[in-house]
Amino acid sequence: MEFILVTPQAQPHVALIQLNRPKELNALNLQLMSELRDALKELDENDEVRAIIITGNERAFAAGADIKQMAGKTAIDMLNVDQFSTWDQIRKTKKPIVAAVSGFALGGGCELAMTCDMIVASETAQFGQPEIKIGVMPGAGGTQRLTKAIGKAKAMEMVLTGRFISADEAEKHGLINRVVPVELYLEEAFKLAGEIARMSPVAAKLAKEAVNRSFETHLDEGLHFERKNFYLCFASEDQTEGMNAFVEKRKPEFKGR
Repeated sequence: MEFILVTPQAQPHVALIQLNRPKELNALNLQLMSELRDALKELDENDEVRAIIITGNERAFAAGADIKQMAGKTAIDMLNVDQFSTWDQIRKTKKPIVAAVSGFALGGGCELAMTCDMIVASETAQFGQPEIKIGVMPGAGGTQRLTKAIGKAKAMEMVLTGRFISADEAEKHGLINRVVPVELYLEEAFKLAGEIARMSPVAAKLAKEAVNRSFETHLDEGLHFERKNFYLCFASEDQTEGMNAFVEKRKPEFKGR
C-alpha cells in the first residue's frame, strides 16, 4: 500500500486505516481509493477485526478528490474510469466504520466521512462540498447523504455555495457524533470503536445493515427487514451468550458466531 497505512490490531479487535498523502492533504486519487477498498475488504474478512477506524492527519482527513487526475477528462473518459464502483464496494463493508476527522474534510473527503457509519471530529474539522467552485457538483454521495444527514435547506446551501461548516455546526445539524479537542480526536474514535468491538459482531453487522436500509426504503419494508435481522440474531451463539450473561449477572464473552 503506497497511500494508506493499515494496522489490523491497533487496539484489540479494532483496525486503523490512515490515509497517507500528507503533501496533497490526502487528496483521494484513484490509487488511494483502490487501496482503501482492498484494505476494507481484507479487514471485513478478518475475524479478529470487529470495528474499523479511518483517519487522515491533524491537518486534513481528506481535502477532496485529486483534481489533477480529472482535469481535461471527457464525460466518456470519466464513464470508462468508473471510479464510483470503488465507492460502492467501500459502502458495502459489513463491519462498523468510524471516521476520525481533523482539519479538512472537503468534497470527496466529506463524502468519504459520510460513507462511514459514525464520525468523531476534532474542533478544527471543517466539512464542505465545494465542487460547485470548480464547475462541477458532488458525485460520490454528497447531494444524497448530506441531505439525509442535515436536511434539504442546509445541504442545498452547502452544495450550491461551496460553504464549509465547522465541527460544532456539523454536530449541531447531526452530521457527526461528537467534537473533541484536536489532541483527543483519534483517542475518542478508538473509545467509540472499542465500545462497539466489545459487542456481538454478529448483532453489530445485522444492526448496521438494518440502519442503512432505513435510508433506502419506506417504513413498512424497513420494519420487515429489521424484524428478519432480529430473528436472525437468535441463530447465533452470541445471542445465547449475551442473554445467559445478563441472567447470570456477568459480562458476556462474544465470539462472533
